Amino acid sequence: MQTARRIRQLREQIRRHDRLYYVRARPEISDRQYDRLMDELKALETEHPDLVTPDSPTQRVAGQPSEAFASVTHAQPMLSIDNTYNADELREFDARVRKALGDQKFHYLVDPKIDGVAASLRYEGGRLALAATRGDGRTGDDVTANVRTIRSVPLSLAGKRIPDVLEVRGEIYWPRQAFAAHNAGRKADGLETFANPRNGCAGTLKQLDPGVVAGRKLAFMAHGFGEIGTAGGPPVTRASQLMAALSEWGVPTSPHAKVCGTVEEALAAIDEWLRARGDVDYETDGMVVKLDELNLRDRLGATSRHPRWCIAYKYEAQRAETVLRGVDFQVGRLGTITPVAHFAPVQLAGTSVSNASLHNFDQIARLDVRVGDTVLVEKAGEIIPQVVQVVHEKRPDDAEPVTPPPTCPACKQPAVRDEGGVYMRCVNPECPAQLRERLKFYAGRNQMDIENLGPAVIDQLLDTGLVSHFADLYSLKKEDLVALERMGEKSSENLLAAIEAGKTRGLSRLIAGLGIRHVGGRVADVLAAQFGDIDAISAASVEQLTEIDEIGPVIAESIHGFFGGEAGADTIRRLKDAGVRMTAPKQAAGAGEEPLAGRTVVVTGTLAGFSRSQAQAAIKAAGGHVTSSVSSKTDFVVIGENPGAKADKARRLGVEIIDETEFKRRLRL
Repeated sequence: MQTARRIRQLREQIRRHDRLYYVRARPEISDRQYDRLMDELKALETEHPDLVTPDSPTQRVAGQPSEAFASVTHAQPMLSIDNTYNADELREFDARVRKALGDQKFHYLVDPKIDGVAASLRYEGGRLALAATRGDGRTGDDVTANVRTIRSVPLSLAGKRIPDVLEVRGEIYWPRQAFAAHNAGRKADGLETFANPRNGCAGTLKQLDPGVVAGRKLAFMAHGFGEIGTAGGPPVTRASQLMAALSEWGVPTSPHAKVCGTVEEALAAIDEWLRARGDVDYETDGMVVKLDELNLRDRLGATSRHPRWCIAYKYEAQRAETVLRGVDFQVGRLGTITPVAHFAPVQLAGTSVSNASLHNFDQIARLDVRVGDTVLVEKAGEIIPQVVQVVHEKRPDDAEPVTPPPTCPACKQPAVRDEGGVYMRCVNPECPAQLRERLKFYAGRNQMDIENLGPAVIDQLLDTGLVSHFADLYSLKKEDLVALERMGEKSSENLLAAIEAGKTRGLSRLIAGLGIRHVGGRVADVLAAQFGDIDAISAASVEQLTEIDEIGPVIAESIHGFFGGEAGADTIRRLKDAGVRMTAPKQAAGAGEEPLAGRTVVVTGTLAGFSRSQAQAAIKAAGGHVTSSVSSKTDFVVIGENPGAKADKARRLGVEIIDETEFKRRLRL
């Protein structure tokens, strides 16, 4: 059958290019050429659903969100690895191995230890059958649906002599660049950012919706194996040979692994990697030294917790000793009061560091840190400076305890502790420090998008008293602005034009910009779509709000508290008086008819003529409802470049898919 043959060809080509891109880092075609192959395969499978197979590249995201993860038992235990932190301890490990093996000659395989989440991938007949987390080493969570979304994980193996059963052991991790980009997006949406890639990866794998996992661009790298079936498979006697075979079959393995003949060669490789590990796109916290000969691994065996044939040489986090000179308190846009340590500058991971967050006052109490103390500072994940220890024996007699401020350091109004929480908070809505941060957020690209209203201009507007509220932005005059530093006539005119344009962003962007606690861009979209104007939201009760999908009781209480409070009501009144649009944008078409009235639309991929926010605004202006996930209730999906999992799901559900040209036609543009 011609179609079946073409589908097989496309799958083979796509798998080959996946291996070249994700495993070998040697792509041969452009992203657009790759997308054309994938689009052709998707179209053929849509026309012939009987030819769709679980290992097809189109099936990386499948099914509805899970209610919970099933527990699975590993065919072979995933034991933890014993650790060492210095060369002498590694030499002691080598001495134990040599004593146990006598005169037997052996080699070490030294491999970077990725700081991720340990996982096991089970292939049966060359196809991915199960993915599980390590768990307690004997049982873990079935995360197959989530792992299928990871593009570096092959859904089927390619090549010759593939065992009938193959368990690949390795690390799932969040590449640094993808992690940084995702955190930047969360920050722009007013959401809490992830502390480090490892914790973010672990939390991502616990997501019940594979579509969420797909968007975070996790990766996988193999470092070992579990059960291997007796049928098929190459005749290998060493782990390095098996890892080479895994690479040939399409499984990512480390190009930095090295076979060493002696423990001194292993130590040299460890020192070399310490200098080079900053050049890769993933976090590593050491090197694993393991016997390369498989039969000798069997001879050494394992304890109840650790294999006797390997050990992890872990690098100490780079720390520096310094003296704490002072602690001040910073106020965030939601009133959170954060203690910040200031100390004599030290060098950490190639940068000079002189301050670090102390997070909260419970952390200060745990550390028992005082001004004047000698402290140890390190970079968590080599990214975030933090005080980790006090050298108490060096404490001077005049060291001063750090106590929570009774009042806000900015406005001197009472500071209160969150009920049941660890944070101190200023609850004064007129607090100038909060206003400074809130104005920066309000003017941000994903909120009111006021171009040229940067931090330096905001500081001057506040310091000169020209602005003391959001609404004051809209009464600024040219003569006010030209008097500011580095604000000439043209700059002033541009800023005034941007402020005026910001009035028309619509209800959703306004709600997001107000900085209501727990309310980010997604909740703002939901509120705007549900109520249509600010007065309806203001009048909604907590019960009415909690009835809305995606809004729980905590968010509902926060929304109701803002609009029901005196300060919130005053803010809305003043912005109304300034002419800020407070309705969901509507655009009549024809005889008062909205072209997308009542239609639920999802946008995925990159459009040429719209940013994501512009496309969503256009849908709302045409009377449509925008959602972020595809369901049977979705009327159609607009796809652009690199549409991803949402387009796949739409095809499975039979939801209509349209391109940008058709999208414009339906908008009547």
